[in-house]
Amino acid sequence: MNVIIIEDEKPAARRLNRMLAELNIEVQKMLHSVEEAINWFQNNQHPDLIFLDIQLSDGLSFEIFEEVNVKSAIIFTTAYDEYALKAFKLNSIDYLLKPIDEDELQVAVNKFKENRPQQTELKVNVDEIRKLLINPIDRKYKKRFTIKVGQHLKIIHVDEIECFYSENKATYIHTNSNRSYLIDNSLEHWQEQLNPEQFFRANRTFMVHINAIKDMVSYTNSRLQLKLHSYDEAEIIVSRERVKDFKNWID
Repeated sequence: MNVIIIEDEKPAARRLNRMLAELNIEVQKMLHSVEEAINWFQNNQHPDLIFLDIQLSDGLSFEIFEEVNVKSAIIFTTAYDEYALKAFKLNSIDYLLKPIDEDELQVAVNKFKENRPQQTELKVNVDEIRKLLINPIDRKYKKRFTIKVGQHLKIIHVDEIECFYSENKATYIHTNSNRSYLIDNSLEHWQEQLNPEQFFRANRTFMVHINAIKDMVSYTNSRLQLKLHSYDEAEIIVSRERVKDFKNWID
């Protein structure tokens, strides 16, 4: 199986390379920009599978498809939520939310192997996806949650929520009144329903509201620790791969 990685953050590319090596998958090439990828595709046989970051240093990776008829399956590595990926049609196999989880990577690779497509020309609606990512569509985000508390129902507005977190395979919201409530579905599910200008997925376990952040502290291995106004039950660490996206989010 021929595999390449297109990722502008070299530490993230190297980490993914190591993770694939542990799955006995050898990466043929690591590319780091739109321009570099276009030149490579024009002069090399296309691989079976591409791990493709959406935002590269010199533009959106979809610009590659404007210049080259790429004939590979794709697994997206992205910090964007799933609604953007649903906006266009191409023969992608899966997507992985950064920072990439080893188990999720294994599932995506297995999915590719089990449903390995025939190589066909990709057709990407570049204009549509660029519009989504640069000027997000006017969509309705979730504004409130109805929580069952004993025999009562409680309405919690999203502005009252400091964070979402997962614990013991369950999902909770924590409010600015320092209360936690169990809710249905996963963080991934709710990430799709919430305004990305208000909420940020710090890591696999936490998603935080921008107004809830009291302090940001440098942490080991180029990470950040977030301190919220009321939630203090566990450390909230922005993973190294997500620090750049987090800084862009708070600007």
